[in-house]
Amino acid sequence: MTDVLVLGGTGWLSGRIAERWADAGASVTCLARGGRPAPYGTTLAVGDRGEAGAYAEVARREWDEIVDVSSNPVHVSAALEALGAHAGHWTYISTVSVYASSDDPGQDESAELLTPAGAGEEPDYGRAKAEAEASVRSALGFRAAVVRPGLIVGPGDPTDRFGYWVGRLALAGDGEVLVPDTEGRGAQVIDVDDLAGFVQAIGRERWTGVANAVGDPVDLDRLLSEAREVAGHTGTLVPAGDPWLEEHRVAYWMGPRSLPLWLPAGMAGFWTRSNSAYRLLGGRLRPLRETLERALADERERGLERERRAGLSRDDEIALLHDLQT
Repeated sequence: MTDVLVLGGTGWLSGRIAERWADAGASVTCLARGGRPAPYGTTLAVGDRGEAGAYAEVARREWDEIVDVSSNPVHVSAALEALGAHAGHWTYISTVSVYASSDDPGQDESAELLTPAGAGEEPDYGRAKAEAEASVRSALGFRAAVVRPGLIVGPGDPTDRFGYWVGRLALAGDGEVLVPDTEGRGAQVIDVDDLAGFVQAIGRERWTGVANAVGDPVDLDRLLSEAREVAGHTGTLVPAGDPWLEEHRVAYWMGPRSLPLWLPAGMAGFWTRSNSAYRLLGGRLRPLRETLERALADERERGLERERRAGLSRDDEIALLHDLQT
């Protein structure tokens, strides 16, 4: 039986990876603080990665596969020191945010990376992941796989980004919906369950290397059109230009009072990364419509009018639409 350790395993992506391994018949242990239950069919080992001795219990065993999703380079380095000698294969989940440039379309895994943070610096997300990647490669060499996902979407998404659109269009019904200028804008998404399946598959095969785990690029107007059809929206999409949205303090990409997935002009490289390696390795990319349907079902279950971590409240949106049209 394959022995798998997932560092985390109770979160959104890490939990699905743990489930995939358990479904494949592996003996799966999840190392987490214990605030949430481990997935069905797995075992929880309680440990806080910010505390001394976090890995003491799991360092007593040999592991066929270890999976780490952390964006804290200190935690990643400590895990490698404690467990690296006990791992037959290691999969680190990084991000396409490690790339130095978002200007050039079609870049593959060989593109230049951000410089890791120096001593005493507080790294942003991309630089933190770049630093963690460097630690993994240095410690494990040809025993490691590095997976760089783009925008992870699907049921349970804690960021509320992708689901905003299909949920908002469903909520609006025959009403107006505020959208950004879509010209030259797009997205590149991967369903969380497709990603989890890929991580499990390359771990099973002990594949080593680096792969962008990203979907095919899709123009933002096409994404919104498909979301509109899935949601049954019959109202009007009302576009606003970048200057107007910025003036009215609407944020790009994510977070409160934002229009999710909307990117500044000139970032075509961000949503057109090459996924050739992912496809060659057998990575699945389900149709966009299927992911939208899954996202809408999840949005309805969680509540279309709930307070969100990303997007506009419906009341705020209506006020902005009024300002735009007067």
